Amino acid sequence: MNWNELAAQLFPEGHAITENDSFISGSARVAGADIAVVGTTDHAPIGVEIALAQASFVLRTVREHPGRPILILVDTQGQRLRHRDEMLGINSYMAHLGKCVDLARRSGHTIVGLVYDQALSGGFITSGMMADACYALPDATIRVMGLPAMARITKVPEERLSELAASNPVFAPGPENYARMGGIEAIWDADLAASLAQAFRDASTTDMRSVRGLERGGRKLAQPVVDAIVAGSDVLAS
Repeated sequence: MNWNELAAQLFPEGHAITENDSFISGSARVAGADIAVVGTTDHAPIGVEIALAQASFVLRTVREHPGRPILILVDTQGQRLRHRDEMLGINSYMAHLGKCVDLARRSGHTIVGLVYDQALSGGFITSGMMADACYALPDATIRVMGLPAMARITKVPEERLSELAASNPVFAPGPENYARMGGIEAIWDADLAASLAQAFRDASTTDMRSVRGLERGGRKLAQPVVDAIVAGSDVLAS
């Protein structure tokens, strides 16, 4: 979905969002209150420039608008695969972006992510996955790695990976599979403005992804492992 069309549906009360080289930022009204909006469009590859632009916007929001909710709009093909970005340390720039989002959360900003088109690999991990809760549109594309690339890396035949993807959401792309794993809180297929307002009301700083994954049958061991670690630490502490 084009980001302008999306904004019209998300913000019937109005918005002041602009785009510059696939980087989008600005403000909008949701349920009578101002929110900050940051993200990308055009399947943007996240290079050092966009990572810094997003981080700067988040820090400026924390400094100039304390407590203002933040919406992260996700449409990215992942980190930019260029020698220049690798030599500059793109991993550090993306880690910096993730830290800035976490700082905003710790400073009292409610953060919601929305995958409205494409979300791949590190570009998704340091944006939508850093939010208090991340949502997706039904036609969104979400994956950490495509099956052909996964086959090349793991040396497991692509046919075998396709078989595994049929029954295991870890191997399969798409918002439904990420919802089963708890990475996506819900898929919005109705009134987007109402869904966004509800998302901000429901947002919690407690990470519920492993709990959701267990409840939905997509990640059956993550939460039990967390519980075992916590129980072990309690025993050691006592």
